Amino acid sequence: MNLRAFVSRRVVTPDAVRPAALLVEGDRILDVVAPDQVPHQAEVHDFGDAAILPGLVDSHVHINDPGRAEWEGFTTSTRAAAAGGYTLLVDMPLNCLPATTNVAALEAKRAAAKGRCCVDWMAWGGVVADNPHDIEPLAHAGVPGFKCFLVHPGIDGFTMVTEQQLRTALPHVARTGLPLLVHAELSAPIDAATENLADADWSLYETYLQSRPEEAELAAIRMLLSLCREYKFRLHIVHLSASQALPELRAARSEGFPVSVETCPHYLHLVAETIPRGATLFKCAPPIRRRENCEELWQGLRDGTIDLVATDHSPCPPEMKRLAEGNFRSAWGGIASLSMALPLMNTEASKRGFSLTDIARWMSEAPANLAGCHTRKGRLAAGHDADFVVFDPETEFVVTKDRLHYRHPVSPYLGEKLRGVVKATYLRGNLVYSGGDFPGEPAGVAYGS
Repeated sequence: MNLRAFVSRRVVTPDAVRPAALLVEGDRILDVVAPDQVPHQAEVHDFGDAAILPGLVDSHVHINDPGRAEWEGFTTSTRAAAAGGYTLLVDMPLNCLPATTNVAALEAKRAAAKGRCCVDWMAWGGVVADNPHDIEPLAHAGVPGFKCFLVHPGIDGFTMVTEQQLRTALPHVARTGLPLLVHAELSAPIDAATENLADADWSLYETYLQSRPEEAELAAIRMLLSLCREYKFRLHIVHLSASQALPELRAARSEGFPVSVETCPHYLHLVAETIPRGATLFKCAPPIRRRENCEELWQGLRDGTIDLVATDHSPCPPEMKRLAEGNFRSAWGGIASLSMALPLMNTEASKRGFSLTDIARWMSEAPANLAGCHTRKGRLAAGHDADFVVFDPETEFVVTKDRLHYRHPVSPYLGEKLRGVVKATYLRGNLVYSGGDFPGEPAGVAYGS
């Protein structure tokens, strides 16, 4: 096989950023060596000062295909992923039709994706009100874990679960040894707050923020930690927005609970105080909270209470955002960010003294661990897939529609100046994105199936 060497003065390995060369043979990394140790017969690609990071892994994406491809689809989502430096997506089980709550639906999703993906992907299974006996068959069919909601998810076809329904499902989840990813908000605090805001001005972001109080997240997380103690399953809290939950999560982890936590770029970059009236592109659930909360989430990343950063890429047709009426109550809640997540994180992390090693841990290694594919994905190391991104962390750019690449080019980030440009993305040693182009045929596969 042809031996290739990808050289940079800044290669981001788990232990350091250093001058190095990735030796790639076929689709795997053969070794990571000093630049002066590159074999003479190797075909050399020198990226100079541009950094080489492991291909990013996004463990929280809504691809919506099959069934709602007009919202997003495998073709557009994976193109946006490649443009953003991602080489593996893990798709959530809702918003597609049928929802991924049984093996037949999983196979339908795999069939829909075949031959259409620029990057690799996997699918979480769903835990809903009536499918406890589908959980273990889904595990045998290759899902890396499961997702459930403790509050209405905003669409029909994927039911939330009550505590009692969760208790019925958890013995099955525990037997698989796979993680349960939970949208951790309870309905009662949200319903009470929303009722009190019936006559409020829903064009104000403040009204929406008050309707999703932190107590909804806190109460859900307390319940989940109690169930985790009882059933001893692996618990993962998705898109944490309420920093008030961090002390209890930190304590649970110190006691040895099998708990992991994620947050999202929008909670680490945007703040409630600056969201304009009627700007429904900023709506997501849980909501973007205040500046102090944002800084406390960054502290959670610093001390390791928060393990990873995932996008929760949740697109929809623009009309569902109710842009003309600017109503935060009726607008769809979700932010699409696959192609912008790395620049967003680099912009904010560099201000706070974090390194590219930290970003690689949060956006590559930790999500690969969650999805159980860490022996092949998420690190620049011998034996791993040759998935990597060439990234210029210093150059600034303004977010424009042509940089988004997902199906509907709307974004709360349009017009913002961000720091860090994805120059190229390689999947298993093959160039899949370069300077706005997507060379070659789609080479992504359903990973682990």
